[in-house]
This record gives sequence, structure tokens and C-alpha cells, in this order.
Amino acid sequence: MTLRPIRTKREHQAALREIETLWEAPSGSPEADRLEVLTLLVEAYERKQYPIEAPDPIDFLLFVMEARAMTRKDLEPYIGSRARVAEVLNRVRPLTLEMIRRLASGLKLPADVLIRGYELKRAA
Repeated sequence: MTLRPIRTKREHQAALREIETLWEAPSGSPEADRLEVLTLLVEAYERKQYPIEAPDPIDFLLFVMEARAMTRKDLEPYIGSRARVAEVLNRVRPLTLEMIRRLASGLKLPADVLIRGYELKRAA
């Protein structure tokens, strides 16, 4: 297979099959170099054909909390009081820039995900 951009599903499948055969290539070998280039080409094709939107900031925070076994209390240093954390997680109050900065630096979260806009609940 000549190395060139992947443009079709057939080329994508062929590249994946070749990657599988090269997977155990010894480091520094021509096969390992070919594997690296093929994976870059597949990644570029998949990023273009199957884009993944960044998650909603609150859904992302809830996911991080679950993955790290965190409680709402654990967010207080970054968001504020218990009531403020509840308001943010219940989508009553938006994340502020300062909250985003504290979450990003303190919890090592990507600020570009946290800064995205999201729907707030309307007051009753």
C-alpha cells in the first residue's frame, strides 16, 4: 500500500488491516515507521469522518466526579459554597471564568471544555 491520505472507507479498512499486521513491529524498524505513519493517516481520516463534539461542561464535571469518586463537597474549593455547587450542577447558575480557572488548574481539567456554553434551567 502506497502511503497517501485516506479518502474512502475501503482505504480506511485496508489501513486498519495493515496496522494490525504491523502492530508488533520492532521499535526503530522500517515497519515501525510505516505503522506510525499509517496510524497518523487513520487518525486524520477518523477525525474528519467521525468528529466527536466536546461534552457539555456540566455533564463533563459530573463524569469527572464519578470517575474520580468525588462528591459535591470536593468541588467547593473550586466553585464555592455547597449551595453554589448545587446551583452550578443543577444548571441554575453558570460556571464563571474564575470557577473555570480554579477547576482547570486544581483538577487538571481542560478549560476549553469547561468554557463551552450550555443550557441553564429557567426559573419557575
